[in-house]
Amino acid sequence: MAKNNLKEMSFLDHLEELRWLLVRSTIAILVLALGSFFISDFIFEKILFGPKNPDFITYRFFCEVTQFFGFQDNDICKVEMPFIIQNTDMGGQISFLIWTCITTGFILGFPFIIWEVWKFISPALYDNEKKYAKLFIFVSSLLFFLGVLFGYYIITPLSVYFFGSFSASAEIVNEFNLESYTGMIKTSVIACGLLFELPIIIYFLSKLGLITPTFMRKYRKIALVIVLILSAIITPPDVISQVIVAIPIMMLYEISIFISAFVTKRETLKIKT
Repeated sequence: MAKNNLKEMSFLDHLEELRWLLVRSTIAILVLALGSFFISDFIFEKILFGPKNPDFITYRFFCEVTQFFGFQDNDICKVEMPFIIQNTDMGGQISFLIWTCITTGFILGFPFIIWEVWKFISPALYDNEKKYAKLFIFVSSLLFFLGVLFGYYIITPLSVYFFGSFSASAEIVNEFNLESYTGMIKTSVIACGLLFELPIIIYFLSKLGLITPTFMRKYRKIALVIVLILSAIITPPDVISQVIVAIPIMMLYEISIFISAFVTKRETLKIKT
């Protein structure tokens, strides 16, 4: 059973704990953001503007994969980036620098944030579950960083390639706003990082009885259709690219079903005993 506190925490006490969780997490993010400021040149030139380079590793990888499957004449092997990135706001570059550093701080500080979240929710867990703190933090952080890498090396370059090379008319020149370009990258990276937390989210939802493996199996086909539609939107118009994006997401879904089944079975046994 959950460990009883000598004194039950009131609603205001929980709010106080939550406030300090947010304060400590914010401080950690800001400290790491300050540290990232000193390597901002590397972050901008090699990371943020890396997908704009036609020789980016992802484009070369997709080219080799499509050629392996017999698609010798494909656009991904002839990557061109006929666009420029411009700043149109007076303080645009300052804002760009600050928010890039903060985003970097959030990504690097994610394990600490997860640790703070664990401390906040651990009083509601059983004593035998609290010993899994290190495992929870490790798995959550690993999934998040895998999602970040997936977002950066798969979603981001495919999006940059598609939108950067797309032209409705030869008379239209692509000149993307700095905020629009970087915003797309940040959103893709962080969204994928959080999306890869699906198994962890399913674990807790299953413990609370809000979701079951039966429900997830029942709507598996709908989930597959949604994933394929999203893959078609964010990738170039070829089947290989869409499948490469869809596979890891569906793998996460299947893993989540297994996790939900395991948790549901264990909770059922606890109730019977």
